[in-house]
Amino acid sequence: MADLINLIENWLEKLMLGWGASQELTLFILQALGSVLVVIICFVIVIALIWVERKLAGRIQDRFGPNRAGPFGIFQSFADIIKIFTKEYITPEGAEKGFYNVAPVLAIASVLAIWAVFPFAINVLGADIHVGVLYIVAVGSFGILAILMAGWSSNNRYSLLGASRSVAMLISYEIPMVVSLLVPVLLAHSMKLSDIISAQHPWWNLIVAPLAALVFLISSMAEIGKAPFDLLEAESELVAGYHTEYSGMKFGMFYVAEFLHQYTGGALITIFFLGGWGGPLAVQWPILGFIYFHFKTFLVYLVISWIRLSLPRIRIDAMLNLNWKFLIPVSFINLIAVAIADRVMLEFSVDKWIYVGIMFGLNIFILLVSLFLAGKASPEVERETFPANRPVAVPPGAESK
Repeated sequence: MADLINLIENWLEKLMLGWGASQELTLFILQALGSVLVVIICFVIVIALIWVERKLAGRIQDRFGPNRAGPFGIFQSFADIIKIFTKEYITPEGAEKGFYNVAPVLAIASVLAIWAVFPFAINVLGADIHVGVLYIVAVGSFGILAILMAGWSSNNRYSLLGASRSVAMLISYEIPMVVSLLVPVLLAHSMKLSDIISAQHPWWNLIVAPLAALVFLISSMAEIGKAPFDLLEAESELVAGYHTEYSGMKFGMFYVAEFLHQYTGGALITIFFLGGWGGPLAVQWPILGFIYFHFKTFLVYLVISWIRLSLPRIRIDAMLNLNWKFLIPVSFINLIAVAIADRVMLEFSVDKWIYVGIMFGLNIFILLVSLFLAGKASPEVERETFPANRPVAVPPGAESK
């Protein structure tokens, strides 16, 4: 696959240079075409994911899901796109129009920009920068800014309340997510995504550092804002949260950004903890690496969707307690323990099998001790008791019998 991409790139470069284009203009056009290709791939993925999640939700909730538009409802997403495109754009009175219109663009751009550094296969990536992890953390934080802009500029109290919740939740969960990302960086001794993937051969970081993977999964679910962490747009409390006042294509952009954000979270877990594109014959046949990457990402996406569709929403105080009293301390303790163990075992040139076993056991030990201490520290809530002769509602006509 990498050879095919290079072949097409060289052909286009020779073609444009033959037409008299300068080297700088040719490079700019090729980079622009690559960016457009990534955007198209992302939108195709989103269209498929919307159908998959709706069918999965229907199966879990004991219903059929989309089954009218085309066989098995596969054209339902296209029908929704047509509906959204034809809806009227409504701007609420008193809204800050500049920020109001920029917010949905920023929401989807912050997710698409992350894909520029994703290694889909060996030598198949947009930019292999040396600070790839730092780039992902920095660019991903723009999504929080988009939510704040949307909630504040809409001139709606429910939107503003949803945006205010985002400040408390998203920024809080950014801490354990970043700390858990430092564990793969520490194990690979590099911040380049390609180096992190190469360092996971033959043992994935999911086995070497399962606790970091668990913390990152929970934190990324909170960042995505899906149940049980969907306080940003809790329908029963905030109508639709920060995008209550959005309609038409502007709402559609937020909708696409949410699905793409969830798939991007799965891609990050794949890169940092599941070996990325690594797999049998992935080096010899890069197309297999591309398939491995998206297959693993899709499995993580299904796990996140399964959790979202199975668990109810938790209260904001419980969510913040989970973060500040459990995830953050555990992530820091795990990072320090892994750093010390890695350094000691490298100094003594420990065998790889022993290294993996010690790391796995250390992570499980920290997790079990943390759960035990958290259970001991949590106060026992006494259930309210009622007297035996408390008043009870009497059905109509029961007194006459």
